[in-house]
Amino acid sequence: MWSDPNVNKFISGRASTEHQTWMRMLSYLGHWALMGFGYWAIEEKASGEFVGEVGFMDFKREIAASMKGKPELGFALASRFHGKGYATEAVRAALAWADAHLPHPTTVCLVTPQNAASLRVVEKCGYEVLEQGVYNEQPVLFFERNARGNRPPRSADA
Repeated sequence: MWSDPNVNKFISGRASTEHQTWMRMLSYLGHWALMGFGYWAIEEKASGEFVGEVGFMDFKREIAASMKGKPELGFALASRFHGKGYATEAVRAALAWADAHLPHPTTVCLVTPQNAASLRVVEKCGYEVLEQGVYNEQPVLFFERNARGNRPPRSADA
């Protein structure tokens, strides 16, 4: 999946190398061990075929103060499963788990404005745009979702 340029079009803009994919897998395992959350594989129920990945990470990225210290939603699907509703179903399942298990009431995500499909998924799942910014020299939208989809109250100085 990660070697497919279509999967990476809005993530890194290029196919991942075998090394990059291996490091990604190691970080997934480390996240579960160190943080108590991470990514899951998505499988098609009928066939058991690998569809993609969904989950939460704390990437410790230096991008936006609003993202710092909050579990960040991420998801990616193999190209042949795009446009079939799997992403929305998987994200909703991941959020149900997060609402029940994560101690932090807020999760965040970032999406490039050109990625219309992912924008639809996160908005259907209760995320709201928090701010605009730049990541990897590309414009991005930062989103936030409070547990059970309720947006946290904003302070007067925010």
